[in-house]
Amino acid sequence: MALDKKLKDFESALHRLEEAVEKTKENMGKEEYSFFRDSTIQRFEFTLEIAWKSIKQFLLEHDGLECRSPKACMREFFSTGYLNEEQVSLLLQMIDDRNLATHTYHESLADDIFSHISGYLVILQYIYGVMKR
Repeated sequence: MALDKKLKDFESALHRLEEAVEKTKENMGKEEYSFFRDSTIQRFEFTLEIAWKSIKQFLLEHDGLECRSPKACMREFFSTGYLNEEQVSLLLQMIDDRNLATHTYHESLADDIFSHISGYLVILQYIYGVMKR
């Protein structure tokens, strides 16, 4: 049952991230853009946190595997056949981007990370679908 709760939280976070991406795109070129971009990055960080913890619970309940860090969980998810090499590579890059966003802040870095979030959203939605089956 712990997985059900995590998946419900993951689904909610995905919807909120989708909304944030759309609002940010709507405000490109406007004064409010940086506010929406930064908010989207925060939602991305939050969603990724929920995603890896959901994967951790999924692997434990479905495969009897324990992982202790975001990257370890992504690698295990790949090793068990739920992802291909391209997908796991993107997920590892996503974690690197999250770590950069959390520990440093520069306008150009924020723009760069935001430019990746739409692609990250697609893989996060895929992962959600895999675990929801």
